[in-house]
Amino acid sequence: ILQLSVVLGVIFVLLKVAQFYQKRKKLIKALEAFPGPPKHWLYGHNHLITAEKMLYQIQSWGEEYPYAFHRWHGPVMPSLIIHHPEYAKVILAQTDRKPKIPYRFLAPWIGQGLLILEGPKWFQHRKMLTPAFHYDVLKSYVTLMSDSVKVMLDKWEKKAERKSVELFQDISLMTLDSIMKCAFSYNSNCQTQSNSDHYIRAVYDLSYLVSHRIRNFSFTDIFYDWTHKGREFQDVCKLAHDHTDKVIKERKMLLSSEKELDKIQKKKHLDFLDILLCTKDANGVGLSDEDLRAEVDTFMFEGHDTTASGISWLFYCLALHPEHQQRCREEIQGIMGDRDTVEW
Repeated sequence: ILQLSVVLGVIFVLLKVAQFYQKRKKLIKALEAFPGPPKHWLYGHNHLITAEKMLYQIQSWGEEYPYAFHRWHGPVMPSLIIHHPEYAKVILAQTDRKPKIPYRFLAPWIGQGLLILEGPKWFQHRKMLTPAFHYDVLKSYVTLMSDSVKVMLDKWEKKAERKSVELFQDISLMTLDSIMKCAFSYNSNCQTQSNSDHYIRAVYDLSYLVSHRIRNFSFTDIFYDWTHKGREFQDVCKLAHDHTDKVIKERKMLLSSEKELDKIQKKKHLDFLDILLCTKDANGVGLSDEDLRAEVDTFMFEGHDTTASGISWLFYCLALHPEHQQRCREEIQGIMGDRDTVEW
């Protein structure tokens, strides 16, 4: 029995190697038409990229090889859009299924929400959540967003004398504060309470761990879960989930009161969490607890992190170009006048 098990094990490994070789051969043949830097027979270009220099490396390849492909991130889009807009249109218009990588690695963190779902279930969830994306919903949120920004600006007043300031964490806390107020009607005070940014740190750690896993070919869940990084990923996922569960639990307690439920349902525009908890599909069935947490996790992460990245990048670009920064300042001052609060 032992000998048979060993033989079967060896055959299984050889079949997997052959399968990997065939896939690799097919991929290399498909990419031969695109010029690029010399590649390793196994790692491709992965060994040339480090976390610290990833953006710089991809940018330099994009300039040197307009059609260069990065092993995981697909075409270098900025270069393609500038030099080959017709080709970029083809890429951007693709309707292929979502790739398993990296979405599969995000699933333990944000669950099967709109970001990861596809097909009929995606359409079902998207239809149920459509009211949350109504344009008029933004009107009532302007004041809340403005209040969150004021808190951040007060913090920056104290840092104004420094030569350089790292803004990303402050902006992340501001966008998290905003999404919590606007989408979940939850006042977290995360910008002012020093012990309340554990969720932000968890998002940083999870983003790094997912990126690290992709770069290091840790694709098999069974093996990855037993590694140090895998255990760390599970621990940080629990921190993020605890934060989400707290938000959902507190709102459910509010909705358990008939008076509060009636008041919420009479609102002209429900917030995102109201819709998640109250909406039903065509059969009168609401979201399961698993689906509920997945959508909250997805929007809590996507709603603050990507926004913070965009705003931080914008500020960085303005800092590099003072003349454009001045034009923006003049435009804003012309609109605001003597007021210090943005209004609809």
